[in-house]
Amino acid sequence: MTLSVELHAIGRPLLDAQLAHPVVAGIQRGDLDESVFRSWLEQDYLFLVNYVRVFSRLAWQAPDNHLEDLVDLAHSTWHDELDLHRALSAEFHADLGGAEMGPACAAYTAFLLDSAASYGEGLVALYPCMWGYSTLGQILARNPPAEPRYRRWVDTYADPAFAALTERIAFMIDEVSPDRARAVAFFTEGMRHELAFWDVPGLTPQPVQR
Repeated sequence: MTLSVELHAIGRPLLDAQLAHPVVAGIQRGDLDESVFRSWLEQDYLFLVNYVRVFSRLAWQAPDNHLEDLVDLAHSTWHDELDLHRALSAEFHADLGGAEMGPACAAYTAFLLDSAASYGEGLVALYPCMWGYSTLGQILARNPPAEPRYRRWVDTYADPAFAALTERIAFMIDEVSPDRARAVAFFTEGMRHELAFWDVPGLTPQPVQR
């Protein structure tokens, strides 16, 4: 079993917990309160700006055959994901420029930037975001929301091109072959940050079905 396949198996319960989270469930139904999505949108915008910095920090350490992929990932994040956030911000009246990081966003960002000090561990740490959103997008696209703005969000992450970028990271992780135990620990922590990120500022915590 490759390391990336092992990570998928480890991460699946935490991915299922995300699917059951009231914010994700509300996106799928298309009836999520706009104020909640607005808060998530602002937090994720701040997160993605720093996610690009993580790719940049890893690019300095990358072997030559990985450099183009990391540049492509940074470009895709900045132009595709962040363009989506900028477009949705007008429709949801989000204040991207004035938003401040909540605790979950600050903790996740710090974790990723610290992890990027080591190339292999940095790749593993950032993988939960890509794998998680790609998998969530594909699952939600099976029964997409009728609400067009939420449908656009789902379609972005269900896009085969995004899945291909995710698969490339998995290949890079397997090729670098970081210490397995540490890789599992970094990946699991990243998945926990992913789940916590859905508890956006202003959201009343609700029990998550498991």
